[in-house]
Amino acid sequence: MTATTIDPAQPVLGTRRRWTVLAVCCLSMFLVGLDTTVVNVGLPAIGHGLGVGTRSLEWTVDAYTIVLAALLISSGALADRFGRRRVFQSGLAVFGAASLLCAWAPSVGALVAARAVQGIGASMLSPVALAIVVNAMPDPRERAQAIGIWASVFGLSMAVGPVTGGALVAGLGWRALFWINAPVIVAALVLSALFVPESRAPRARRLDIPGQALLTVAIGVLVGVLIEGPRIGWTAPAALAASGLACVATAGFVRVESRRREPLMDLRLFRSPVFSGAVAGAVAVFVALNATMLLSTLYLQHTRGFTPLAAGAATLPMAVGATVCAPWSGRLVGRIGPRTPLMLAGSFITAGALCLTGLDRHTSLPLLLFAYLLIGIGFGFANAPITNTAVSGLPPAQAGVAGAITSTARQFGAALGIALAGGLVAGTSPAGLARASHPGWLLVAACGLLLVPVAFASGPRDGRRNT
Repeated sequence: MTATTIDPAQPVLGTRRRWTVLAVCCLSMFLVGLDTTVVNVGLPAIGHGLGVGTRSLEWTVDAYTIVLAALLISSGALADRFGRRRVFQSGLAVFGAASLLCAWAPSVGALVAARAVQGIGASMLSPVALAIVVNAMPDPRERAQAIGIWASVFGLSMAVGPVTGGALVAGLGWRALFWINAPVIVAALVLSALFVPESRAPRARRLDIPGQALLTVAIGVLVGVLIEGPRIGWTAPAALAASGLACVATAGFVRVESRRREPLMDLRLFRSPVFSGAVAGAVAVFVALNATMLLSTLYLQHTRGFTPLAAGAATLPMAVGATVCAPWSGRLVGRIGPRTPLMLAGSFITAGALCLTGLDRHTSLPLLLFAYLLIGIGFGFANAPITNTAVSGLPPAQAGVAGAITSTARQFGAALGIALAGGLVAGTSPAGLARASHPGWLLVAACGLLLVPVAFASGPRDGRRNT
């Protein structure tokens, strides 16, 4: 698992070195977020270039997020055993090589396969880098601020991604979306070699191969059914068989994990209402975010006729709201606890989604921009309290497990959001896409409302925990 406690064998770093480590590791978060948003705005161009429809485009996104969600915890275990910096740098190399394969993909099948390999590399980046950061910052208040900055980097990647992606597609074509990763990867490799100290867990956990296999099958088959169900029919033999396989894999996973001494996912953690709420909140936030990104991309380019660059610029308020509010949220969590930021997050996400439940072909641009701003503000407020609640609501010995499970929940939510939103609009004509998206915006609003009980379950208002 990704350990988040201080390695006793490692000396405490100076202030400047600690924040340099944070900056270097944030590059990995920027890379993962940039890749998601760049690809999202380029989906129509990819579909046109490879001659595929919405359902195949869903797979180009979800092949990445499914693999990422399934491997996050095992990557953390590898990092604990072989060294966090070493695994982090290996993830950068795999991610970079897969980006080149994506850029050269001759067909949608090759692109989906390359995106899955990208997910393998990304699984070695985000949780491992977060473990490096938290290991370097033992002070809880400083850690909360660092998590806020960490979350704001994703907002920054949202800001840069759609506009950069639109410009790349307009000027160089969709394949340039994947070349953009190269300079970031090279910079991260060099800087991590210079500034990031190597660290390992005092006691490395064993790899749980049966649990890993069952988790991968459960997530992959469930998302696959949601993507393909509208096309083949929910009661078709293939859909029913796949649904049954997902249920069997999930039941098998619970049984295996409850019997292992060192499970991939310690299910006993879910006995804590605080931790369970944080996991549910992570899923809800990323379902909302990814459903918003997909529905907005398709609506703006297919229904409204925006160019990729104009579509990216239209979503800029969402990115700005997330970038500004994420560090603010981190400071609030450090001062008064997670409840208030989570309440704000749920309120803003719900309000923004409700603005779009009556979307049509002639919805005014100011209303669109205002709704995107509200959703972005909500997302900015959400990440820091969810991460901090999951990590701080349990004893330090379990914090690494909690962080890894929460990261898995985020990526599962991302895959689920794409599958659900894509299923609502797949096969819809440009003229009917706006009306078909109405249930999707209600889904986003429901995800925002879910954060309200999560906020009340997050513990005392001042953030104190009985661990």
